[in-house]
Amino acid sequence: MNPSFPAKVTLIAILFTIALACCPSHANAQGEKPAKDEKAQSVVQNAIKAMGGDRYLNVKTVIGRGFFTDYKDGVSGLPLRFVDYIVYPDKERTEFSGGGARTIQTNDHDKGWIFDSAAITLKDQTAEQLADFRQATRTSIENLLRGTWQAQGAKLTYIGRREAGVGRRNETVRLTYADGFWIEYEFAATDGLPAKILYQRKHKKLDTEEVEELAEEDRLYKPISIDGIVALYVNDHFINGIQSSRTNYESVEFNKPIADSLFAKPASVKAVK
Repeated sequence: MNPSFPAKVTLIAILFTIALACCPSHANAQGEKPAKDEKAQSVVQNAIKAMGGDRYLNVKTVIGRGFFTDYKDGVSGLPLRFVDYIVYPDKERTEFSGGGARTIQTNDHDKGWIFDSAAITLKDQTAEQLADFRQATRTSIENLLRGTWQAQGAKLTYIGRREAGVGRRNETVRLTYADGFWIEYEFAATDGLPAKILYQRKHKKLDTEEVEELAEEDRLYKPISIDGIVALYVNDHFINGIQSSRTNYESVEFNKPIADSLFAKPASVKAVK
């Protein structure tokens, strides 16, 4: 979960959803770097400046605390307290607690594990769960503003301005990858801050093996400046226009020490801390 950007969403699925997993590929399918779109580059640079400029880009770790709320058919469930630890570029641990239960989801580059106190289990993440994490990092604002996409051969283009409410407009850019996957990012035309993330994702239907493509969207609110760095404290996630979750931060700390041991898989359930 990333305070500046969503979270993974699946919560981590969620949250933070916020970590960057990279698959280096310094050229596109034709072996050539995509031509630069100057307008799109300008929108991104304005956003970096709005988020804190070099201070934002020099963030190495993030610790975020708050509440995650799952929604079903647009109706909110009970909030779960979370604490999220991120070490850039590709480590994240999110702990959820509520109702006497505790869940930990941890990712370290291309591996990960999950602890569930209710089921008393400690398991390696499945291929699907690891793919969810990679998807979350790929669609995050961090991926765009920190330029991780450039090593993956994606192409950045300017889409134009969109309506964003009465008297408001958003500047929109799109990242398109060699496999055809795209993400659109909207930034407020007034101050350059991130406002929305939009993309389409394939989901399996619950009652069949059929796969359908659904529109997903993150709406970002409540910018708060912390030591010159902006964190977006509220992230509402929508699937096909219906809200599916809310991530609401209470506090965010940048560049605090985070022990490597937090990301190592414990030897047993009893060893989980």
